[in-house]
Amino acid sequence: MKKGLLLVFVMLCSHLLFAQNEIGPEGHKLLWVVLLVAVIAGVFVITAKPFKTKEKKARQPLFKNRKVEVELTKDTLYYPDSLTLKLKNTGNTDLDLDRPLLVFDNFWLKRKFKLKGMGNHSFYPLFLEKEKTHTLQIDLTRFYGHDKSLKKFPKAKVILSDVKGKRLGSKAVYLRKTLFKF
Repeated sequence: MKKGLLLVFVMLCSHLLFAQNEIGPEGHKLLWVVLLVAVIAGVFVITAKPFKTKEKKARQPLFKNRKVEVELTKDTLYYPDSLTLKLKNTGNTDLDLDRPLLVFDNFWLKRKFKLKGMGNHSFYPLFLEKEKTHTLQIDLTRFYGHDKSLKKFPKAKVILSDVKGKRLGSKAVYLRKTLFKF
């Protein structure tokens, strides 16, 4: 069917391309032929069905919408001992999440830590299906035991990215009172 349609198209367009019965610039004829070919090719590409195979494969969406809802909560209003990170995949595709990055921020100084898991169990990178949630408890006393000066940092932030490095989202909380209101 496509070969026959292509043959008819070439026969009709050959009259426009090769007929020389007037003298003058003929760029406009070529422009119309190129536009007609582009429209027909576009129709074939849009309406083309994939080849049927023995196994039915799930069609991938045309535009991958990768969205993650990030919620970071603390157990007390000031000087919390733990943070709870809740992730929900609200996009239309499944995600491979890389290890979250925990950043302690002191306006001029930042300390960054990669979170591996919880309770001495490592479970990152994490495959998160669409519409699924994941919860991670972050024990801040382990970080404070590592470096005592972290207790003076007023802000903690969690940054999420996928395994390819694309940043998906972040959330920040204040751990103690500051002079600045944000």
